[in-house]
Amino acid sequence: ILMDGDKPEGGQWNYDEKNRQSLPENANLPAAYQAKTDKIVENVDKMVNTHFKAYFGETDNFHFAVTRHQALYALKQFIEKKLSHFGPYQDAMLDQEPWLYHSHLSFYINCGLLSPYECIQSAEHAYYDGQVSLASAEGFIRQLLGWREFIRGIYWYKMPGYAKKNYFRAKRSLPNFFWTGKTDMNCLKNCLTQTKENAYAHHIQRLMVIGNFSLIAGLDPKQVNEWYWIVYADAYHWVELPNVTGMILFADGGLFASKPYASGGSYIHKMSNYCQNCDYSVHKKTGEKACPFNFLYWDFLNRHRPQLKTNARIHIMYKIYDKMHEDKKNQITKDSRAFLKKLS
Repeated sequence: ILMDGDKPEGGQWNYDEKNRQSLPENANLPAAYQAKTDKIVENVDKMVNTHFKAYFGETDNFHFAVTRHQALYALKQFIEKKLSHFGPYQDAMLDQEPWLYHSHLSFYINCGLLSPYECIQSAEHAYYDGQVSLASAEGFIRQLLGWREFIRGIYWYKMPGYAKKNYFRAKRSLPNFFWTGKTDMNCLKNCLTQTKENAYAHHIQRLMVIGNFSLIAGLDPKQVNEWYWIVYADAYHWVELPNVTGMILFADGGLFASKPYASGGSYIHKMSNYCQNCDYSVHKKTGEKACPFNFLYWDFLNRHRPQLKTNARIHIMYKIYDKMHEDKKNQITKDSRAFLKKLS
């Protein structure tokens, strides 16, 4: 796939550095795929709202593919209308815009309506036909041929013991706003509300907003795993568990992630416009109205220094922390304790 003899197409294996652009607010976003409902879908909708009305999630405006024919059309629409912009903007987030340029094909691949290989072939053909850039085609193919298969391998190699991993011994219960979306943090409000409405959030929302918060707030891996498994329509156990335990929570102690994916508010600010409409200030590091990601990030590093101090990829962050004035360190601890106490 994407090979030129025994060398990679374009001369390099990975084009990830070209796939990290923030999205312009005036971007002309294509409409998300919408399938027409039939009698079966309508009957299931009525059944769900009769028996499971109080449960998490919504059935309003259900528009997903439920047949092989519809799934193939969803793939065709993605290749033609979204793939060209998927590469540069696959990590971007935009206030109140859940779909962006993502494929939303994992629903259909994971339940068998589409095969991973035919999706890979479609993207490869689009590149060779000159419809999309190599960075966009490679970025999409890497998610399927690289990451998805890697995750499946981890699951079969390390289960069942992998489900019990808890490297940081995190035990804080899931906050109630994970179920309601009612929080003053606009990034979390967007991601959690869209999850409730669509049974979907794209990979950066899951990793760097919801997941990042779960990590630095010390949420119980068992509860976090259960939540991800419940709320996302594409979250089969084999794909959900390694992503959450290994990638999001670093609960396996670094089996396949070389460092915890923890960050302050600056990453979210760079890759989205969420911070513009937030009650907190991403530019404030401590004190009232400071972005909770900012002080929780440093508090997380301080709490888990024994486990992380020898990690080469974050060793420099401890040097930065050690140079901070004691008053600032104390304020970070104070703000974090107060915030985490509220979660309970």
